[in-house]
Amino acid sequence: MDTPPPLQPPPLQAVLDEVAPRLRRLRAKHGLTLAALAETTGISKSTLSRLESGQRRPSLELLLPLAGAYRVPLDDLVGAPEVGDPRVRLAPRTLPNGGTVIPLTRSPGPLQAYKMIIADRGAEPELRTHEGYEWLYVLDGRLRIVLAEHDLVLGAGEAAEFDTRLPHWFSSADGRPVEILSLFGRQGERIHVRAKSRT
Repeated sequence: MDTPPPLQPPPLQAVLDEVAPRLRRLRAKHGLTLAALAETTGISKSTLSRLESGQRRPSLELLLPLAGAYRVPLDDLVGAPEVGDPRVRLAPRTLPNGGTVIPLTRSPGPLQAYKMIIADRGAEPELRTHEGYEWLYVLDGRLRIVLAEHDLVLGAGEAAEFDTRLPHWFSSADGRPVEILSLFGRQGERIHVRAKSRT
C-alpha cells in the first residue's frame, strides 16, 4: 500500500482568495449592512466593499477589527487549518455598563456560552427583548433578574431559563459584581431595547 504524501500547506494566494467570500458570508449571516459594519469596526465602507470583492488585499489591521465585530477567531476569517487544540482563547470584553463578558465558545454555532460579570446597573430596569432562549447559572454573588412581571433574586448555585422574547434585565442584587454562566443562540447578539434608556 502506497504511503500518502505529506500534507502541504495551501498556497498563500489560494488562502487569500477565500477571504473575500468568507467575509461576505459572515456579514450576510449577521445581517449587517456595510454602513453598520463600518460604524462598528471603524473601517470605511469603500474599504470593506473592496475587501469583500477581493479588490483589496486583507491585512492584519483590517482583519482584527472584523474578527472582533463578528466575534470569531482570526483563524476563521483567513481559513487557517485546524490544529486540533481544543482550548478556547478567552478574550474578555468590557460592557458599556462596566461589566465584563468572556466568550467560552470558539466559533459560531447554534449555541454560544459566555461567562459574564455583571455590575450594579441601578434600581431602574431597562428591559430588553431578542429572539432566542436563554439559560443562566449564578457562579458567585446575587443576581437580580426582572422577567416580564417577575422581579427575582438568584444566589450562587441557582439557575434560570426563559424565552428571551419576554422583556428582561439583569443586575447585581447587592451592589457587588455577580458572576454568571449564560447559554443562548446566536440570535442573542441582536438585542433590541424595549424600554427607553434613562437620560
